[in-house]
Amino acid sequence: MEEYSREPCPWRIVDDCGGAFTMGAIGGSVFQSIKGFRNAPSGLNKRFSGSLMAIKQRSPLIAGSFAVWGGMFSTIDCTLVYFRKKEDPWNSIISGAATGGILAARNGLPAMAGSAIIGGVLLALIEGIGIMITRMTAEQFNPAATFEDPSQLGPPPQGYPS
Repeated sequence: MEEYSREPCPWRIVDDCGGAFTMGAIGGSVFQSIKGFRNAPSGLNKRFSGSLMAIKQRSPLIAGSFAVWGGMFSTIDCTLVYFRKKEDPWNSIISGAATGGILAARNGLPAMAGSAIIGGVLLALIEGIGIMITRMTAEQFNPAATFEDPSQLGPPPQGYPS
């Protein structure tokens, strides 16, 4: 099953890296604004100021971390497409596991193994849900074929030539 909406492989890395950065920036801003608002001293002005300060301090770091994850995932995915000569869900699952393991390498082998397992399982769930949704939506566009055997219908109505 090929995805035609994605960029070809060398450009996919840049595209995914930028998309992950944007997702991290938006999600990090939302999360940090809530966190900053809750942790600021009382008073509406102080809370909004604390919220803005938390966004400015932490959101770029979160966005950068997402970009690193997205870039590494896409690089491994493109490498697997090149070596395996096919593009299927296994590439994403293996890429998720490898990315999780590589990014946890500084914390030792047990952390690497745990992160690799979590990355692989998460990507397997995402790919499985994607396949399930694709199959469910494809079924609604298939016309229901109702071919009936004319010999099983009985005699024709009166007035019709037989």
